[in-house]
Amino acid sequence: MAVQRAKQGIERIKPHMLVGQTDGVPPASVLLNSNESAFGASPLARQAARAAMAGIERYLENVDNVLVPALACHFGLDPARITTGQGSDDLLARLARGYLGPGTELLRSANSYLKVPNYAHANDADVVSVADDNFKPSVDALIAGLTERTRIVYLANPENPAGTYLGGAEVRKLHAAMPVSALLVLDCAYEEYVDAPDYEAGHVLVEEADNVVMCRTFSKIYGLAGARVGWLYGPEDVVDTVRRLALTFPIATPSVAAVIAAMEDTAHVRATYAANLEGRTWLTRQLTDLGLEVIPSQTNFVLVHMPDPAISAKACEAALRQQGIAIRRMAAPAYEDYIRITIGHAADMTLVRDAIARFLEGNA
Repeated sequence: MAVQRAKQGIERIKPHMLVGQTDGVPPASVLLNSNESAFGASPLARQAARAAMAGIERYLENVDNVLVPALACHFGLDPARITTGQGSDDLLARLARGYLGPGTELLRSANSYLKVPNYAHANDADVVSVADDNFKPSVDALIAGLTERTRIVYLANPENPAGTYLGGAEVRKLHAAMPVSALLVLDCAYEEYVDAPDYEAGHVLVEEADNVVMCRTFSKIYGLAGARVGWLYGPEDVVDTVRRLALTFPIATPSVAAVIAAMEDTAHVRATYAANLEGRTWLTRQLTDLGLEVIPSQTNFVLVHMPDPAISAKACEAALRQQGIAIRRMAAPAYEDYIRITIGHAADMTLVRDAIARFLEGNA
């Protein structure tokens, strides 16, 4: 008799991304599929990571003692309310472990970050997904979805894979309607890319409430996706819970060194922000001129609608892959006709624009 899984919810876990056909296809040389920073990490971060390799045979004891003071100083936050993890995904998973279980619910916008339901399923909790407004979370729908079983309200702001966002007033409206027994989790992985004037940084509400937590990452604008470092800001009791669920030695020494150095290179972050904004604006305009709908984005990617089954998202992805360009499709019915393109260097943006134009012309 086979050993049975301890948690039935594991059976409900599904892939959240689709991998295109790669057999007989040359490896992609233009990687616009995983929302990494095409502009790379700071040279200071690379240098620091290499230097840290000299002690790679040793564990880094109590990573929070090293990294949290640097985070608190750089972002001007209370160090007692910060903890760290292996990217924001690790922290989201730990929040689910700490606050979800049988008979509880995670409330989310139906087409928000597609990995999050899996964290609830892994803890035998239910997922309540409410309708959005053209991929923008609907505050009214989220409020209507609240029940006495709600323990986590998840909001990616900005969203992935759509790139939409909620302004500060909308987030505060949602929070005001929540019971104190529910935790509002703000996933702000893309916050550094936002240019919308009504956006409110996630930490502001955290500092005003006892049931709000924010997750951030160094995988995006800092160009350290491979380092796997994220951080969380929240009430001290939540930080204590998340910290208790951490691995013994959760982050590699070179990763910590890279992150600390990356925060010092503010010029690199500003340059990346500017290049991303320029590229996002240019690609949105170019694809719109090709007759495609582009969901307005506040991130380092755009979501693009392929309007005709004859020129499908799947076919477009395959055509681009044949030309060495990797983009992303998502494993959810609402995204069946959409492709997601990460913003890259100007030359790469021209390549992907031209490849899509050829695809459309060839299937007209």
